[in-house]
Amino acid sequence: MKSTNVPAATDTSDREIVHSRTFTAPRELVWRAWTDPQHVAQWWGPRGFTTTIKKMDFRVGGVWEHVMRGPDGTKYPNKSVFKEIVPLERIVFTHGGGREQGPGASFTATWTFETVAGGRTKLTGRLLFASAKEREFVAREFGAVEGGRQTLERASEHLAAMQSKPFVIRREYAVPLDLMWRAWSERDRFMAWFGPKGAKLTFKQFDFRPGGMNHYVMTMPDGKEIWGKAVYREIVPPAKLVWVNSFSDAAGGTTRHPLTTDLWPLELLTIIGFTEAGGKTTVTITWLPLDSTDEERKVFADKLPSMNQGWGGTLDQLQAYLAGA
Repeated sequence: MKSTNVPAATDTSDREIVHSRTFTAPRELVWRAWTDPQHVAQWWGPRGFTTTIKKMDFRVGGVWEHVMRGPDGTKYPNKSVFKEIVPLERIVFTHGGGREQGPGASFTATWTFETVAGGRTKLTGRLLFASAKEREFVAREFGAVEGGRQTLERASEHLAAMQSKPFVIRREYAVPLDLMWRAWSERDRFMAWFGPKGAKLTFKQFDFRPGGMNHYVMTMPDGKEIWGKAVYREIVPPAKLVWVNSFSDAAGGTTRHPLTTDLWPLELLTIIGFTEAGGKTTVTITWLPLDSTDEERKVFADKLPSMNQGWGGTLDQLQAYLAGA
């Protein structure tokens, strides 16, 4: 009997960085968000980074050139060449780039798109380096593991914006930006005004940092208690706050809306922007469902008109607080 020598599969795990996230979105939409440069520029890169795409020739042999700019202004020029494209399934490209006038990185990236339970999409990116040493250098020098996690988190937020019309409310206040920022970032100040009219807000936890959670209970005029929580995703003093808001229980779990049987979204992305001009500060609030189902998005869309009353009342309370601050 002849023996057949089958080479063992090569374990490349020590040379890889793997990013993966499952989105509540159809595969076609996730594919478009990844392959359309107008969409890619909105989410590619860690938080605080912006991406300018110079060229994205999405075909086998095509070149993708983009420049990422970090929060400190540092530029990171990048160039990739697409090697394999299987529509809605797989993208492979070679990549080279790094810090301008600094160290760089080279690897082969393979991104896969998989439909999973509930019509959701699992997106996985595998970055394969020539050696374990190069992999460790990129992870250490560029924070590639955490950066990849943040990038896919930003992708989830952009997909939410692609699927829903956001609620937006804007209000100008005759106070300087510094005072406005403190009203949103300091526990006692925030607790003095935030929430619906007539409600008393009590924080059980106030952790003002990216990844930190505010856990609170609102006591309504009739004595009913409503728990909620907000988990910060981004804090950019004094210009921007991003958090994920949801109803909660006393233990900090995520719950459905306690006052309706409609499928109100479990989580809402809340973006607060602050701008100052002429000694006045404008607050812009953007609200939209995050990782939501079709039914949840429909409920949110149906309630858009009523949100002006809810958020408007909260901003009225902010006005009253600032007048006495």
